[in-house]
Amino acid sequence: MNAPSPSTGLTSLRRAAILASGILSTTLYFTTILVTSTVLPQIQGTMSATADEVSWIVTFNILAIAIATPMAGWLAARFGRRTVMVTCIAGLSFSTLMCGLAQSLEALIFWRIVQGAIGAPTVPLAQSIMLDIFPREQHRFVMSLNGMGVILGPIIGPTLAGRLAEDMSWRWAFFMLVPVSLISFIGLYFALPRDQKPAPIGFDWIGFLSLSTAIGCLQYVLSRGQRLDWFESQQIVAFLAVAVLAFYVFIAHSLTAERPFLNLKLLTDRNLALGLTLVAFFGMLSFTPMVLLPTLLRQYAGFPDALIGQVIGARGLGGLAGFFIAMWSEKLDPRLSMALGFLALTISGIWLMTINLDVTPFELALNGMLQGTCIGLLFVPLSIITFSGIDPRYRAEALGVFHLLRNLASSLFISISVAEVVRSTGINYARMVELINPFNPSLMLPWVVGNWNGETNAGLARLSREITRQSAMIAYLNAFGLFTVVAAIAIPVALMFKRPRPAAAVAAIQAAGTTAPRSTPEERSLPPAEPTRKAAAE
Repeated sequence: MNAPSPSTGLTSLRRAAILASGILSTTLYFTTILVTSTVLPQIQGTMSATADEVSWIVTFNILAIAIATPMAGWLAARFGRRTVMVTCIAGLSFSTLMCGLAQSLEALIFWRIVQGAIGAPTVPLAQSIMLDIFPREQHRFVMSLNGMGVILGPIIGPTLAGRLAEDMSWRWAFFMLVPVSLISFIGLYFALPRDQKPAPIGFDWIGFLSLSTAIGCLQYVLSRGQRLDWFESQQIVAFLAVAVLAFYVFIAHSLTAERPFLNLKLLTDRNLALGLTLVAFFGMLSFTPMVLLPTLLRQYAGFPDALIGQVIGARGLGGLAGFFIAMWSEKLDPRLSMALGFLALTISGIWLMTINLDVTPFELALNGMLQGTCIGLLFVPLSIITFSGIDPRYRAEALGVFHLLRNLASSLFISISVAEVVRSTGINYARMVELINPFNPSLMLPWVVGNWNGETNAGLARLSREITRQSAMIAYLNAFGLFTVVAAIAIPVALMFKRPRPAAAVAAIQAAGTTAPRSTPEERSLPPAEPTRKAAAE
């Protein structure tokens, strides 16, 4: 029963160990992204940070992931998959430990950037390894198990982190992941076969560095713009100018280079271009509520950390349900599935726009489950239809752009939403306090004033805190309004795709499971395959 596989030379026990370690690394990776969502309010209090500053813990982590993910194929080809996987898991373990030991906000953000960048290659490489060591007839089963790891992270991470943060400290949200990462490291180190001698291949450093610079500067502008009064600040103007210049260099270089970092000519495929647009909307909607809700619930609604963790974890349960629904509904038109998914997200956004500070945890958990179900339901048909018309030689590169835009849009939209919360809170507070004065006739009515007392310092302080709470609540409703608008705009975009052919859909499912690099530089320079006349008619 433990005989070596004729295709890989690995015993069934060793393949099972690789599978278990790979799933564990995938679960760990997605847990590290989401684990901070529950403990953000506690970190904000410990570090004496503002709402927009503490959001950098999430946004810069996602940004680092977006930049580093397209490098996975080159790293594997240059240094070997085993070397890269083991090194990344070791680095992920160390950076997670340092996040828990950080003594300042700057240090925590730095180690979160390291954590995101060094962990980014693990997911595509783990998928690629699993598809290589298992026979083709087992690929669907293996990818289903790996998908369970993707779903378990959002359930276990926030829930357990909230409980540990309430009983001990937010630092244990990171410490709890270190033993898990060490187990994954040991499993991969001893189970993965040795790499063959890597072949030296080129890498487009100009394209990579120019794109990274543009993204990083734009993220800084969106994160600090509200605090620095946007274009009134020379710092913001300077960073925006650098972002524009770097992006121009990236576009010009990508259109003229022989083997660019990202091949923009792939965008001539209609479904790919629409898919990349839609995955940006998908990224905007994926993580934003999990960043906004914990601060709202902890600071203004008085929820404990453990309860916030359960509310966030309910979204993961919804994602699990969406995953199974997507498997059951694979024969449906993916355009219809995506449109219904974004419609349900729009409804969940409208629902969030109706809550107040007396909202119950049960209501928020139901809303989170609805969002999670939509997120889980959307990703499969979106992956299928996006890559349905791409030549197999270019799917790996297109998949890199796919994940890049998803993470980039998520990071930028979180910054925009947090900036809106900060802006609206200040405006709402200023307008409300104008009404608190002795000349307001409404304040002379007992049923209007109630128990509020504006004639003493203590009474004014309590009144100010209540105005702050209500101002913030209105600001968060505005941010949820942005979420709703994005979800609504995505609905007609989902209906603009060409329906994929069945054979192309099957190939697209397989392509979404790996990001292995193309075998030769010559293949990178070939033009995309021309669509057939039948496909064009469809």
